[in-house]
Amino acid sequence: MLYSFIIPVYNRPEEVDELLESLTHQTLKNFEVLIVEDGSKERCEHILKKYTDQLDLHYFFKPNSGPADSRNFGAKQSKGEFLIILDSDCIAPSTYLEEVDRAITTNSIEAYGGPDAAHDSFTPIQKAINYAMTSFFTTGGIRGGKKKMDKFYPRSFNLGIKKEAFEQLNGFSSDMRFGEDIDFSIRIYQNNYNCTYLPQAWVYHKRRSNFRQFFKQVHNSGIARINLFKKYPSSLKLVHLLPTLFTLGTIVLLLGSLVSPWLLLPLAIYSLLVFIDSSIQNKSFKIGALSVLASFVQLLGYGSGFLLAWWKRCILKKDEFAAFNKTFYK
Repeated sequence: MLYSFIIPVYNRPEEVDELLESLTHQTLKNFEVLIVEDGSKERCEHILKKYTDQLDLHYFFKPNSGPADSRNFGAKQSKGEFLIILDSDCIAPSTYLEEVDRAITTNSIEAYGGPDAAHDSFTPIQKAINYAMTSFFTTGGIRGGKKKMDKFYPRSFNLGIKKEAFEQLNGFSSDMRFGEDIDFSIRIYQNNYNCTYLPQAWVYHKRRSNFRQFFKQVHNSGIARINLFKKYPSSLKLVHLLPTLFTLGTIVLLLGSLVSPWLLLPLAIYSLLVFIDSSIQNKSFKIGALSVLASFVQLLGYGSGFLLAWWKRCILKKDEFAAFNKTFYK
């Protein structure tokens, strides 16, 4: 079976370099790689030149229209029977494709999603952010999968699907700049494709490099959850309200602490749990401390975005507001 890696990229040549380097070490070689440059000012075309002899590599440049449209563009150009979609800030372990191939050929899988992890080379902040995005103490428990609280919905940083199924679903919703991968996953399940979670098919995922970028990312995720609710009312589960409840609870406790400092105790206990858990996982007190900050940024960012979108879309009855529709975090 021929596999097609589809990778949209926007102003990230260095990350593309790391991803392509990792793909040269795949133990299974029957794949092509399609890089779709989404109107970048910092192009990565020059990076690709050193991999043309090692990979079946194809480069496309198009005007900026968002990651969903770029993935759809790549899918149309692909030759593979099975599409694998990765974000440009990922690194694939050498056995990644081998694990995918083993799973889908022995279990007749039509679509899958895999987890992510932090590479040893990542900065302490990137490792802390990875902890915040994958921990049971944050919304990592909401994302689904093994030992999680909800059904697993594949995300676009590590997602695979048969090309035939992709075409029947008309690809990603190109009018969505955020939450388009969950929208796609919902439609996979609605159309009864055999979709599963592959814990062995994981990638290293850099995500954001500072807390400001991270806050914007998760804030947009909170907004996207309400947009998805408006499109698919049954997609909103009780677990999706937890970051919002955490946000409101934090505000109440901080205000109440002006009267009684003891009201900060729940936040202190939560911070201690995160610190201990992350310090053990990452074998670093520094990353443990940064993980406390990352966890608060993650939960408060998601919760505030959720509340903002709920107010504008559910109370004021506005459409998907232009500021979110036209922008994407950089």
